[in-house]
Amino acid sequence: MRDAQDIIDTAHHMADAARAAILPFFRTDLAADNKWQTGFDPVTEADRAAERAMRDVLARRRPDDAILGEEYGATPGTSGLTWILDPIDGTRAFLCGAASWGVLIGVSDGQDIIYGLIDQPYTRERFEGGLGQARLLSDAGERPLAVRDAPLSRATLLTTYPEVGTHDEGAAFRRVAAQVRLTRYGLDCYAYGLLSLGQVDLVIEAGLQSYDIAGPLAVVRAAGGIVTDWHGRPAQGGGQVIAAATPALHSAALALLNGGAA
Repeated sequence: MRDAQDIIDTAHHMADAARAAILPFFRTDLAADNKWQTGFDPVTEADRAAERAMRDVLARRRPDDAILGEEYGATPGTSGLTWILDPIDGTRAFLCGAASWGVLIGVSDGQDIIYGLIDQPYTRERFEGGLGQARLLSDAGERPLAVRDAPLSRATLLTTYPEVGTHDEGAAFRRVAAQVRLTRYGLDCYAYGLLSLGQVDLVIEAGLQSYDIAGPLAVVRAAGGIVTDWHGRPAQGGGQVIAAATPALHSAALALLNGGAA
């Protein structure tokens, strides 16, 4: 792609701006508004400030690109590219002071997600995938991303919420969980970074929005993994999502999700 390097550079500028906007709020007594009538789906000034900071970078560097952000919605563009932004994926974790939240940036060319970042500002880890990149950047230096190869019986499975989604979705998840070696909860977007780093093998979630998965999808695929919905179809729109390290693991988990045997 002609402007691949500019896209990469812009994404890093955006992630840097989001870090600067968010970190003053982390582990403080931060107020949260609730998006839901029932239950609790928090949004904070940190979320809003981070998205404004990223949008400001785009306005300066790439004003012709479209934007889809969790907090400020859609802004049209003319270039054919759309930046898909989740300023804080894991606001509940953020409010608890846990470091599993992250800034998500994805770039769509209208057909697919071509590039993405998962940035964890507090730990200063940035997972990057697409446009020829597959790496973790941190204070320890640069490390290539690559998934590992484990059978289902030795796999580690992650998801964010123990209930996963609806009653039926939860039951489907538990069919997979019953066959793996280890299941862990509450990792938000950081789970996809760990999968791309070869630390875990499966991430299964439901009820996602496009901004929840666009960045992670690009990172996992760049590391050699597979990301689809629970029926093997494209997942960039969100909904039910499975990320797997290998085709064999993906196939085995899909069979269980859909009521069959691995």
